[in-house]
Amino acid sequence: MTNHLYPVILAGGSGTRFWPLSRHLYPKQLLRIIGDETLIQQTVRRVLSCASPDRVFISTNPGQADSIRVQLGEWKSDLKDNYVIEPIGRNTAPAIALVAAELLRRDPEAMMLVLPADHVVTGEKAFQAAVTLGMQLAEKGHLVTFGIKPTRPETGYGYIQPNRRTTLAKKGRLTGHPVARFVEKPNRTKAAQYLKGGNYFWNSGMFLWKAATIRDEINRHQPQLAKAVQKVHTLMTSGADPRQIEAAYKKVPSVSIDNGVMELSSHAAMIPVGFGWSDVGNWSSLEEVAPRDKAGNVVSGRVVDMDSSNSVLYADRRVVATIGLTDMVVVDTPDATLICPKSRSQDVKQMVEILKQQGAPEHLEHVTVFRPWGSYTVLEEGPGYKVKRVTVNPGGRLSLQLHHKRSEHWVVITGTARVTRGDDVLHLQIGQSTAIPVETPHRLENPGTETLHIIEVQNGPYLGEDDIVRFQDDYGRLGRAR
Repeated sequence: MTNHLYPVILAGGSGTRFWPLSRHLYPKQLLRIIGDETLIQQTVRRVLSCASPDRVFISTNPGQADSIRVQLGEWKSDLKDNYVIEPIGRNTAPAIALVAAELLRRDPEAMMLVLPADHVVTGEKAFQAAVTLGMQLAEKGHLVTFGIKPTRPETGYGYIQPNRRTTLAKKGRLTGHPVARFVEKPNRTKAAQYLKGGNYFWNSGMFLWKAATIRDEINRHQPQLAKAVQKVHTLMTSGADPRQIEAAYKKVPSVSIDNGVMELSSHAAMIPVGFGWSDVGNWSSLEEVAPRDKAGNVVSGRVVDMDSSNSVLYADRRVVATIGLTDMVVVDTPDATLICPKSRSQDVKQMVEILKQQGAPEHLEHVTVFRPWGSYTVLEEGPGYKVKRVTVNPGGRLSLQLHHKRSEHWVVITGTARVTRGDDVLHLQIGQSTAIPVETPHRLENPGTETLHIIEVQNGPYLGEDDIVRFQDDYGRLGRAR
């Protein structure tokens, strides 16, 4: 452990290949793929063997920040000032550059352990050993990546060839080498050659470097990006208007850290690691990490099956009955169901794009959406109206806000509500209600010790969650839903 090591968790991905369980605003990192914790919870817990919780930084976007805060509530006090929120997604190089700028503002000696939020890693001691060796290399000015020994001719990953004739550092059985070559996703013939040759490794997307080193390398290889990100960081730290920050961030080039920096740098180094790893890229890859029954099925939820084999069967709330399936994926959620052969699971991303083009809300989020104060569930909607069940945790409160396009009517069904409506403050009990006219500042709070449930009926020509003006918010959110 070092006082200057800061784990940085990249948590802005869309996770479209796990649709319908994942959505654009509820990606794979928020799912319980394996075990009792979600992938991002597992990632945070993993890095706590290397650094204290107040050193962990989360890089995400406004649409996912609320759900992440909910899931990482165990570390709420430690992480509260450690969210670096991109106004819009611009790929990994800008995200890393923005976090590096913030870390250098706080600690000029900062070292970054950069990890995706949605990978499965097994072998805690092996992980710690790799990080320890990585820090030694980073101290010498190297940009360290961790290579995974291939187990199959995978065409969906990038590959790294290390220069094993040169050893940069060693710890036990682990060695660090200069990178001889990066390879983009190869065809199957090449991937088979790499597997057989034994000197190519999967690019895990995990990195370790000094914040000053990656800043300098981004300046060298992506000067336009570096300048644009620095401008955005200056705006953020000066408390500029969110719209000004977003306008500036739109000018940042969208570049991956691999293509934009690692493949161009003369300081890239790789450690072939010994821990288990999977990026769990789609439904068919779930069998790599999840337990299977005697017939080879991965089963979750209320599934009743007869004679199926080697399939993925997932039920959310309803009973899912399956008979005689082989090599299939069946995933049922309250508002969408996926059925496809395992061999076509990569095409789920394409299906989500079709839904997006159609304007279908099912690509974006679930019917139940979690917020730091509680959650809401869309019960029914149609032209000019929407009905929700809103749940507010004890002591929780929504932002003080107004809507330009819609009115709202609230009915308390459980608990006690404190309602701010214009200049009035109301206390509502079970069965009581109030109306919130258009353009009226309002706030919903739960002052009690039991969970508050209300039914909310919205009316208006536009009912999108972006029709909102915030005057005050307990969670530091900028212009997004509730």
